[in-house]
Amino acid sequence: MSSNAADVIATSTSRLAVSGLSVGVVRSGIPVVADVTLTLEAGEVMALVGESGSGKSTTGLAMLGWTRAGLEITGGTVLIDGRDVLAMTSSELRSARGRLISYVPQDPTSGLNPAIRVGDQLREALQNHRGALDIESVDKRVLEMLEEVGLPSDDRRILRSFPHQLSGGQQQRVAIAIAFACRPRVVVLDEPTTGLDVTTQRRVLETVRSLAGTYGSSAVYVSHDLAVVANIADTTSVMYAGRIIESGTTVVLFDTPSHHYTRGLLAAVPDVDRPLRLVGIDGRPPRPGAWPAGCSFADRCPARRDDCRNSLPSLTSVDPKHAVRCFHPAEDRYQRMELSLASVSSRRPVLLAVRGLDASFGDNPVLRGVDLSVPRGDCTAIVGESGSGKTTLARCIVGLNGRWSGTITFGDLPMQHAGRERTGDQRRRIQYVFQNPYASLNPRMTVAENIDEPLRHFGGASQADRAAEISGALQAVALSDSYCERMPDQLSGGERQRVAIARALVVNPDLLVCDEVTSALDVSVQAQVIERLRSLQEGRGLSMLFITHNLAVVRSIAQHVVVVSRGRVVESGLTNDVLDNPQHAYTKRLLEDLPRIGAGSPPD
Repeated sequence: MSSNAADVIATSTSRLAVSGLSVGVVRSGIPVVADVTLTLEAGEVMALVGESGSGKSTTGLAMLGWTRAGLEITGGTVLIDGRDVLAMTSSELRSARGRLISYVPQDPTSGLNPAIRVGDQLREALQNHRGALDIESVDKRVLEMLEEVGLPSDDRRILRSFPHQLSGGQQQRVAIAIAFACRPRVVVLDEPTTGLDVTTQRRVLETVRSLAGTYGSSAVYVSHDLAVVANIADTTSVMYAGRIIESGTTVVLFDTPSHHYTRGLLAAVPDVDRPLRLVGIDGRPPRPGAWPAGCSFADRCPARRDDCRNSLPSLTSVDPKHAVRCFHPAEDRYQRMELSLASVSSRRPVLLAVRGLDASFGDNPVLRGVDLSVPRGDCTAIVGESGSGKTTLARCIVGLNGRWSGTITFGDLPMQHAGRERTGDQRRRIQYVFQNPYASLNPRMTVAENIDEPLRHFGGASQADRAAEISGALQAVALSDSYCERMPDQLSGGERQRVAIARALVVNPDLLVCDEVTSALDVSVQAQVIERLRSLQEGRGLSMLFITHNLAVVRSIAQHVVVVSRGRVVESGLTNDVLDNPQHAYTKRLLEDLPRIGAGSPPD
């Protein structure tokens, strides 16, 4: 590699060679992605990582010759086996997608047609891109596709099912099967495991890795989950404000990060094996149109100097397998800060007690004899795979699902089954944060109006007091008052989730029920949210029921953990006891499936 890594010219000898790729806003020309250059060999997996808005998804889509509405590709080349995707006509692109390059979206429901059965969609992918095939050949290949992604080929129910009749993990594997159907040269995967439980996530990662190796496909893996990246990617490129700011082999990059932004991302990653203080990166990345003349990270960087603001650093080689865009790269040893969680006291009164809770949907039992307690001022985590009953349990507790038996006691009083049967004070004191912020915020209300809604509902405060409460709630989740007049569709997924958390906090609840609230967040934002929730827990005695599939996050926030499998509690206890010395086989498997940074290089 030359001294200036940005000068490396992509060649046709690489499976994927991107040079000078730039994307801008139509008409204004404001850059969104600038001068991205990278290469990838056959069978390799490369990760694009960074915060929301860094340009990683835009870069991945541009490799397909496609942009979101309002954007356009303004320069560069994308060579796949020597063919320039960006020089193709519209008809050539349609033919190339699926065979030369394919795409797996973050949300499989957006990539699967809800009105067409799964089997027909798999056949369609083959017939559209592989030319005329006889029915017998197509049917045989469809069964092979199911086996390749770990779905039973002898279970015809999957082929006859509509997408909504499959689990999230099954939907994602079907989407991957379609992407690999015609054995493309390059596959772009945009956050394909976000929101999946660790066991399903591991299966999806193994599927991607296996298919890339089997067919010699190069995979571009867009993600904000650095632990996942550490377990699948051969190389990693870190993006910030539309540019690659550090790149190299994944092992080298994670062991000896040089850019202060990369170090900030790693400092925010939780570790299941030890409680760490999760440190978010202060400040916010500049938006397109507001990029500075110098380093875009300068305003947030602890090592900035005057020259950082005056000129843009080039991407310079640290060694043959490592390049960084920084005038003053870090040279000291990278270390993490240990954390001591709030002490657990057996004398703390129980705020929430669930005893013998059963819940069903029709004739199908979902929860069976569930017992759990949340002491006042403590956090109890509920973990388990998708479909284990975690969310159903949460909805029973907050009154959104009234079809349950058993007892739920809050404070000293038994709770009615349905929320509408409970008092206003009980509803205020238990607040719920939903997993999907796209569905939980009113799209016709501004951010301020969404947060103000519970204040108006419970009443008792003047408009001026409510405005102050809204401002304080936004600050608690690292958002400024400038967000007040924005609409939900103007926010990233991570920003929407922070608004949803602010809305729950604004009425000062005693118990916060968090349902997978960090699954869609950047690691830095996740760290800020976790640290803020932990601070509220310690500072004012906020109790939390924290539902998650991320056991690493549990280690950094929860004093107690309850493991649920198929609607039953299979193990519970103090967090350190359960995670350090699991007794149930199911808990052991969850811990084994969890991706870890430093667990070793990606498999060959």
